[in-house]
Amino acid sequence: MLQTLRDAWKIDELRKKMLFTIFIILLYRVGNSIPVPYVDVSLLQNYFTQIENTVLGLYNVMSGGAFSSATIFALSIQPYINASIIIQLLCIAIPALERMAKEEGQEGKKKIEKITRYSTLAIGLLQGYAYYYLISANSLLSESGVWQGIVIVLTFTAGSVLIMWMGEQITEFGIGNGISIILFASIVSRFPTSIITMVSNLMNGTLAWWALVLMLLGALVIIVLIVIVNSAERRIPVQYSKRVVGRKMYGGQSTHLPMKVNMSGVLPIIFAQSIAALPATIGAFIGKTDGWFMNLFDTSGLFYALIYFLLILFFSYFYSTIQFNPIEVSNNLRKNGGFVPGYRPGKPTSDFLQKVLNKVTLFGAIYLSIVAVTPYIISHFSDVASTSGISLGGTSIIIVVGVALETITALENQMLMRHYKGFLE
Repeated sequence: MLQTLRDAWKIDELRKKMLFTIFIILLYRVGNSIPVPYVDVSLLQNYFTQIENTVLGLYNVMSGGAFSSATIFALSIQPYINASIIIQLLCIAIPALERMAKEEGQEGKKKIEKITRYSTLAIGLLQGYAYYYLISANSLLSESGVWQGIVIVLTFTAGSVLIMWMGEQITEFGIGNGISIILFASIVSRFPTSIITMVSNLMNGTLAWWALVLMLLGALVIIVLIVIVNSAERRIPVQYSKRVVGRKMYGGQSTHLPMKVNMSGVLPIIFAQSIAALPATIGAFIGKTDGWFMNLFDTSGLFYALIYFLLILFFSYFYSTIQFNPIEVSNNLRKNGGFVPGYRPGKPTSDFLQKVLNKVTLFGAIYLSIVAVTPYIISHFSDVASTSGISLGGTSIIIVVGVALETITALENQMLMRHYKGFLE
């Protein structure tokens, strides 16, 4: 990874993209330090200290600490993620949107992106009002009134839209997926504070040394496992028949069709968190931070772990079907004179690809679910793990490592394209 970054830094075009990405991240971190007016930040932070292991604590981790400080970026990327989930589900349920996404090409994608932006604005307004209601219901405002409420809600909404714009700028002019990069920056910014807290707990005897060693070993095992599975793929052999074009003969070579085990990356985890946290978030936003409903969806509870597990499975299959269409791949192979040995072109090939896709996706989804949910189960049965926030830390490691690998892959692809371009010129 370090060698890839050094090689990319030597290339002027990629160096500019890396500097642009760093600049946007710095702007994002500055916005995370600007508080919204009329909010008593000290009282709000004390309130979040009491609920740091609940769903609101999870939101706080995903926002890099901005959520508990009521900054202009407090809502972080959650409105955009929720809007993306809703629009992509509607693209499957509504035929008109499905045709727009698949048949209209680049123009259709631009229309879908435009709809997603407006949906982000609407969800940002809804979540901004819900957060304001939470603050107001718990008497965490320094000044209250209609004007103050309008300013707070509009500031939260504007911050979420600005983050969406920043992510799009990184995707277009920087390195990697912009939304993932912003999420990566949010989580990494919490690591120094978590390390200091962990060392402090170790020094005062709250955290045993053996528990710290087990946590570090567990994090190391998760990182190694993520790296191995992210690079794993199922290679389907493909044979191309010979064909004569003019006086030349083409084809006849053997190749393979790669099918990644973890095809959807960290997106299932991000989306599953948003959906699993939604019921308890609504309950917390209307002032109900205790009771059976909040306890049911508490991040340290088994019910939350079960819902989280099932949602990761669902979104893994959902994204694999979006990214890999067996019928389309089979038709493309047939048009180019390719076939899978032992299977006739057309429906037999697409059925075989669908069968392989289901098996590969099942393994990847189970791996992702187990790795993500295990820390929550450990926190449920261990008081030491629960107080140290291991459940949130485990999820953070998965997202951070996954985004880092995706970004390095994108960087390597851009370097490869540049080398090909230089060779052809």
